This record gives sequence, C-alpha cells and structure tokens, in this order.
Amino acid sequence: MEISACTASVGSLLSVPVGPPGKELGSDIVTSYVDRAVSVVSPDSARELSVAYTPLHGVAGPVLVSALTRAGFAPPSTVDDQWTPDPEFPALAFPNPEEPGVMDHVVALAASVGADLALANDPDGDRCAVAVAVPPGGGLSGVAVAPNGWRALRGDEVGVLLADHLMRRGVTGRYATTIVSSSLLRSICEKRGVPYGETLTGFKWIVRAGTDLVYGYEEAIGYCVAPEVVRDKDGISAALLLCELAAQLRADGRTLLDRLDELYAEFGVYATDQVSVRVTDLREISAIMERLRRDPPTRLVDEPVTVEDLLPEADVLVFRTGTARVVVRPSGTEPKLKAYLEVVVPAGEGVSTARVRAVDHLWKLGNELATRRL
Repeated sequence: MEISACTASVGSLLSVPVGPPGKELGSDIVTSYVDRAVSVVSPDSARELSVAYTPLHGVAGPVLVSALTRAGFAPPSTVDDQWTPDPEFPALAFPNPEEPGVMDHVVALAASVGADLALANDPDGDRCAVAVAVPPGGGLSGVAVAPNGWRALRGDEVGVLLADHLMRRGVTGRYATTIVSSSLLRSICEKRGVPYGETLTGFKWIVRAGTDLVYGYEEAIGYCVAPEVVRDKDGISAALLLCELAAQLRADGRTLLDRLDELYAEFGVYATDQVSVRVTDLREISAIMERLRRDPPTRLVDEPVTVEDLLPEADVLVFRTGTARVVVRPSGTEPKLKAYLEVVVPAGEGVSTARVRAVDHLWKLGNELATRRL
C-alpha cells in the first residue's frame, strides 16, 4: 500500500525530470559477451546436436545463434514468425516459455526437423526453456506428454541436470538454489560433499549465496551457470551448457531424460508443482497468510504437518510432512499467492513406479490445497 501511495504521488510522467542522454554502446560489447559465454563449454566436448530455437519475439535470437555457432554447434533451426523483436508478442497469450502453449511452435519445428532439443529464451534472454522428445515406452508414466510426443522439462529438472553436469566436469565450489526450488540439489550436494547454498527467492539472493558460488538456479527456469561470466541468471550461457550436456549424452546413446532417471534411481523421484490463488484485492493475500499462521493445516494428504514461519526475514510459510513439502509465499510480481509443492518417493521399486506414485501424490496434495484455498 505504501508503494502504491508513493507511485500515485508522482503525478504526470511528463513532469518527472530525466537525466542526460545515455551512451549508445557498440557491437564490441556483444562480441565480448559471446566470447565469455562460449567459455562455459569445454573445448573437447561433443558438439553433434540438432536444435530448434525461438527467441519469442525477444532480443536474444542473434546472440544465441552466434554463441552456439562460435562454440562449434550447428546453427539451430529457428521459428521464423517469432524471430523479429516485437513488444506486442503476436499470437502469444503471455511471452513466458513456462506458460502452456508458448513453446508449441518451436516444439512443432523440432518434431518436423528431427531435432534433439527445442530451446526458447524469454524475451530479454535471461531465462531458458527446453523441451525434449519422449521415445515410445520411455518410462515416463504419470508425466504429461504433448500429443506430438514432446514435453517441456521443469525448471527443477533442468536445474539439477546442469548442476550434476558441472559437478561431473569437476567444477568445484558452492551450488545454490532457493527455498521454493526442489530439495534434490541439497541431497546431491550432501551425498557428494559439495558446498550447498539455499536462499530466498530471486537471483539477487542466489548470487549472494557465497563467494565460492559456481552455480545457482531457481525453479522459474533461471540458471547462473558461470558466475564469473554473468553473476545473474543468463539464458544464453545456460543454453550453451545444456547443449554441451545433451551432445555428450547423445554421443553415448543417451538423452537428458535418461540422465534424469539415473539421478532419480540414485536419490529418489523429486516431483514438483505449483498452486496459485489469484486475487483482485491484494488485501486478500495478507488475509490468507494471516489465516494460515493463525490456523495452519495439521494434516496434508493424511500426514501430520510441521510448520516453519520465516518471518520476519521473509513472508513465507513452510509446511512439511513425511513425504511432502509446501512453501507458501506472496508472488513478487503478480497479484497471486503461490504454493510450491514437492513430494519425494524412493525409487526402490523402480523409477517408473516411483514416478507414478509421486505424480499421484503431488496431484492429491495440490488438489487439497486448491480446495481449501491453501
């Protein structure tokens, strides 16, 4: 409310004093960035990979293509009608590659050309989304797959794949994520004796996880794969690292999905999802948080609940059961209250069986929270 009052007090934008004209930078800064971004890829790693790509009418397209080819990958097939920057984002309900349907064009292109990966950057290029083909009988029972046989990987899936890849490459230092991301990264770090950091939501916190930070990610498809290059989320360097991993797996006759299953076989299936309550009056968010603090759930999906309240550091509540975790917080960008769900199922009976159980448990948990309006 105080922020809204300050905004309203500004008055006409024409009355706001502006600074002097900015300095227009030359193309050398882009060249310098591409040089540094390419350095995230090992010079002797595999390069044979077919990629379909879209910048979603944003600004990343030419830079991504330049970086890929400079790194030694083949130029990607591109979605021509989404290539030109356009602030209206025609035919996109919302220019976020996490949203349903936004990657349909690039996935269709990938399927038509037989690509290994479908990649998308968000319009300002700081996030990266990836979709992959699911082979017939690929053991993905319980996971939603599009009719054309492709599915987008969740941010948590990509996040642990990239972290695991860097660890296996021998990159030492701290690996960090946020309180709303999957706890699988913590489990991997603990087992491998790798420094781990967990922060509040947002890269302003992730990059402060420690001076020894070598990797950070958030579940909202943001990845910092080389803090010495860009100490923030960066969709282009993340795409390069993804391509390196996919090409190495391809050379071994494997895929990103295969590597995920190997991680699940070792650590268990970590399934994540979100439930959101959209409001028209922001006071509703405060009221729901107050209600949850006053009268938190004592059981979720028939399991007893423990409660952790992060006030005053953050307006966040964490509910835990023996198999699940729910993190509730107000959105920082939209009129929503968001609940981040995670369930963990051991893979002793096999990854496919564990995944079915995890997805079913996750659906029941989300349905229960939505029904009670959190």
